[in-house]
Amino acid sequence: MSETQRRLGDIGFAGDDDVVPFEVAALDVRGRIVQLGPMLDQILARHAYPEPVARLVAEACLVTVLLGTSLKFEGKFILQTRTDGPVDMVVADFSTPRSLRAYARFDAERLAEAVAAGEAAPGQLLGNGVLALTIDQGEHTQRYQGIVPLDGTDLQEAAKTYFRQSEQIPTDVKLSVGKIVLPGNGGSHEHWRAGGLMAQFLPKATERTRVPDLPGGDDPLAAPQEVADAAWQELLALVATVEHEELLDPKVGSERLLYRLFNEHGVRVFDATPVEDRCSCSEERIRGILDGFTAEEITDSTEDGIIRVNCEFCSKAYAFKPEEFLTQA
Repeated sequence: MSETQRRLGDIGFAGDDDVVPFEVAALDVRGRIVQLGPMLDQILARHAYPEPVARLVAEACLVTVLLGTSLKFEGKFILQTRTDGPVDMVVADFSTPRSLRAYARFDAERLAEAVAAGEAAPGQLLGNGVLALTIDQGEHTQRYQGIVPLDGTDLQEAAKTYFRQSEQIPTDVKLSVGKIVLPGNGGSHEHWRAGGLMAQFLPKATERTRVPDLPGGDDPLAAPQEVADAAWQELLALVATVEHEELLDPKVGSERLLYRLFNEHGVRVFDATPVEDRCSCSEERIRGILDGFTAEEITDSTEDGIIRVNCEFCSKAYAFKPEEFLTQA
């Protein structure tokens, strides 16, 4: 329904693949919520990942769109893991205003061993390493990057650690990934879905965000302390009641779930940001990279008289004739 057709009192719900910003003024909380449906299904189906890997990629997509859609400038938000686990790399990047792409690299043999041993939880598949969260505003600007250690933790906990350490903003994050069966041509089929909620405590009085005195001084291994403010503690208690199925269920939706959580305090939602499965690769961009190769690199990249390049994100294949670049090298 268009804006001109909407009648007084009608409410437009965001639906799938739309990130909804919200505010709970009574609790000094702002946040974002999203349900990913067809877009996520397309990304995962393109690569035919094993289910445990698909779940990791879906979680990466959730964190990336929740953070990326908050950018107020033209640029990119990039999430990337580098670890020693069976899934040694997961990458998701969001280009403003709405383009998302993602992929994972994994060792099929190690993954099968982990699944057989019952060690296929997201944190176990990632293993030890780092999570890098990067904001890139393009050429002639300096990248901002936050690094979070991964030591068997999943992306949900790593995202909380990022905000606690890098942004120093009390933040709660909840992610859910799963499959649902939907009717379609020729019968019912399974489809991937994911839901994510991020809530941040942003009171005007900054002293309210201080944590209690830490036991043991500045010990980096000390357990993280939680902000004691009553409003923040209530927010944590409310978010803890969210069931994973609620974040996934298209019949609940983002706005209805927010109402369920915060109707006693009042919640305000803002215009949603749609996100799309769109890769930034192009023949022109790849050609520009090859233009910078030396003659030796061009020769090494040639097989059967052709330079072939496959995009790891969207799986699109490109082919070039080496002589186009040898004359310039």
